[in-house]
Amino acid sequence: MEFGRVPHEELCNVDFGLPPDSQFTKDVLAASAKSPIKVHVGCAKWGRKEWVGKIYPPKTKEANFLDEYVKHFDCIELNATFYNVYPASTIEKWKEKAASNPDFKFCPKFSQSISHIKRLKNAEEVTTQFYEGIMAFGEKLGPVFLQLSDNYGPKNYPEMRAYLESLPKDVPVFVEVRHKDWYADPASRDQFFGLLRELNIGSIITDASGRRDCVHMELTTPHAFIRFVGNSLDKTDYQRCDAWIERIKQWRDQGLESVWFFMHQHDERYSPELADYVSEKLGKALGMELPRPHFIDRDQGSLGF
Repeated sequence: MEFGRVPHEELCNVDFGLPPDSQFTKDVLAASAKSPIKVHVGCAKWGRKEWVGKIYPPKTKEANFLDEYVKHFDCIELNATFYNVYPASTIEKWKEKAASNPDFKFCPKFSQSISHIKRLKNAEEVTTQFYEGIMAFGEKLGPVFLQLSDNYGPKNYPEMRAYLESLPKDVPVFVEVRHKDWYADPASRDQFFGLLRELNIGSIITDASGRRDCVHMELTTPHAFIRFVGNSLDKTDYQRCDAWIERIKQWRDQGLESVWFFMHQHDERYSPELADYVSEKLGKALGMELPRPHFIDRDQGSLGF
């Protein structure tokens, strides 16, 4: 992921502190059902050749990458669906590959034809096609997420509202906005997060070095969807993860019901290491045992869960 990239030598100048929770977030958590928290940690792609010999067995073919990925993680932020609207037949094949992990969930990204080309206008037909495809995941379907471009601003609010109101209510949805005015303008900020809360739609928090405004810390439902963008295992990556682990623990104590933590790196070869760190530390903080990836050089036993 290139979003929010900062030159390595400038990382020391970035304030990576997490903002305090707003009253809005506190109210959302206070109104939750206080159900036991469900925690999911995963990556954004399974097709990484750099993971062969690291977590995938040597000589693993690309066609078998997903078969191996599901042995290490219980979810994936499925960016592949951003680039293509896949038919149910393709989705069913992916689902079959994940059958070995009963807890595995796919979290598909809305197609760019909906979010970036049609910009949520006159997108009924392609949205129907998108949903017809992803519903083939069945019990393997996690929340879906809609990412809007950095030129989709508050002036587009009417189209956004109309589109979000039209979506099926039986599949959880999260939304990410990137235009700076959604965060810089208080009225636009309140309008956006208020809409999501009204429609019971989640808000995505993207933690990238160069876009600290996207670390908004506004929860519109008692469910968190965090897209963490690291910097090749720089020491600040671990410090940032520690801060997130502490905040998630606080949110759990206040009523957070689930968290989806997706690991990105500008160089994705390093995502398994940091995902492993988060799973180990977060599990200890919450008193849970979370699935952790198995590294070939570290773990010589079975790669199964």
